[in-house]
Amino acid sequence: MQKLGKNLGGYHGERIEIASVLRDIRERATAFGWSPDAIPAAAPLELPAFRLARRQPRRRIYLSTGIHGDEPAGPLAVRALVQENTWPEDVDLWLCPCLNPTGFSANRRENAQGFDLNRQYLHLEAEETRAHVDWLQRQPDFDVAICLHEDWESVGFYLYELNPDNRPSHAEEMIRRVATVCPIDLSPEIEGRPASGGIVRPVTDPRLRPQWPEAFWLLSHKTRHSYTLEAPSDFPLETRVNALVTAVRVILKG
Repeated sequence: MQKLGKNLGGYHGERIEIASVLRDIRERATAFGWSPDAIPAAAPLELPAFRLARRQPRRRIYLSTGIHGDEPAGPLAVRALVQENTWPEDVDLWLCPCLNPTGFSANRRENAQGFDLNRQYLHLEAEETRAHVDWLQRQPDFDVAICLHEDWESVGFYLYELNPDNRPSHAEEMIRRVATVCPIDLSPEIEGRPASGGIVRPVTDPRLRPQWPEAFWLLSHKTRHSYTLEAPSDFPLETRVNALVTAVRVILKG
């Protein structure tokens, strides 16, 4: 499978109508027993959120996407997972399917005010990030957090794992499974960090980072284990969605 060669200097691939995608997610989620919990940001903006509660949960999993408005595969992967409705019976789930609605409207990484929301979680300037953090603080701790992304420069799928306590990892299994549907980025260095077999395990000391992504806030406040999944934006949209869905399924199965 070859790259499409569209993304020269930025993302120039497919766009999605985010309002339509979120409407589909809301309709199917509520039909399947999810509880909606909108996150109010700057009026009239709301960030959608959902909770699927189980009677005897063994794990709590948080799943978010749509923090960059030029990464359509994440919300589409969430829609596919919600439509499948094959969630484990022993897992409580929290879902944020689009953290940057105004970015999708403009088809750009940043929100309408020009903030990269995935650099906002240490100094909370953006309305969306402040509202999201306020909502997260009202939730219990999570066993695992999953953040879905794309990378327009990547030559294949890769992932970041934050796991300072060396808990059992799903990273290698995710790479093995995703390799059946999408190329893997096997570069020895990805985004300036050492990588091995499509896996980046960065230094997890938040004090060393002047700007925090969502995953660092989660690691500092809500979980000790997170994955950031990066689909390669210069491949067909269906391939990217399949890559993200495949990887999430591995984590869900435990």
